[in-house]
Amino acid sequence: MKRIGIFAKRHHEDAVRLAEEVVAWLVEREIEVFVDEPLAKDMSDMLGYSGHTIPPLVDMVVVLGGDGTLLSVARLIGDLGTPILGVNLGSLGFLTEITRSELFPMLEQVVKGDFTVSKRMRLLAVIHRNGKEVARYRVLNDVVINKGALARIIDMETWVDDNYLTTFKADGLIVSTPTGSTGYNLSAGGPIVYPGNHCHVISPICSHTLTNRPIVVSDEAKIRIEVKSMDEDVVFTADGQEGMPLQGGDVVELRKSNHSTQLIKSPSKDYFQVLRTKLRWGER
Repeated sequence: MKRIGIFAKRHHEDAVRLAEEVVAWLVEREIEVFVDEPLAKDMSDMLGYSGHTIPPLVDMVVVLGGDGTLLSVARLIGDLGTPILGVNLGSLGFLTEITRSELFPMLEQVVKGDFTVSKRMRLLAVIHRNGKEVARYRVLNDVVINKGALARIIDMETWVDDNYLTTFKADGLIVSTPTGSTGYNLSAGGPIVYPGNHCHVISPICSHTLTNRPIVVSDEAKIRIEVKSMDEDVVFTADGQEGMPLQGGDVVELRKSNHSTQLIKSPSKDYFQVLRTKLRWGER
């Protein structure tokens, strides 16, 4: 590791102080550092780089913050496959599983190349309107079709490959990767899926048909969702951070992306330990 990028949660004092410590630690070891511009502005005498320019320049990136910050950085990395070391500055995260106390011992190993990564599948979402592609998104966690506060129930005709699944009549629909199964999918009653599994989870949000339940399909399947409702107050979101309004007749097509996101794993905890800690299993 000769070049490392650093991103952090914006306007977070602890993140700024820790970033300064990380930079000093890396520079002392003659490692070139590329700091995200908004973070650099809060640091003393630090040159910043536009976020999207950093991933192609570095061997890995360090993310100081939480899962939301990591999701935004994963989007910047895109298809490059640059490994991410996620450091959680609050409670333990599902994606940012390295704690502050583990950071520098972990960095010591990582800069020597002594680490393993968890390859996380992503989704490619393509939105069509009147037969034309109008947007596409690459997604690590989930895509959500959701109605506005005053909108009516949405009719969403859903196909898996060439097979008609059902027309969900619900407040919305979630299509989640295994990584995103512990997010909105879990809140909507969907299953927790081990990150190494090869599947998508389709979960209705407050379905009008009580027998509609979340369903797990192969990650090789292509999912097609047509919004049948004409209510304009319907929104598509990707990873909860970007998206667009949908119209009646819009079609959302989903399939596995050809590229994965690589998360550097903590050597001191496994996925099930993260689940137990985050979800407080076993506590009374």
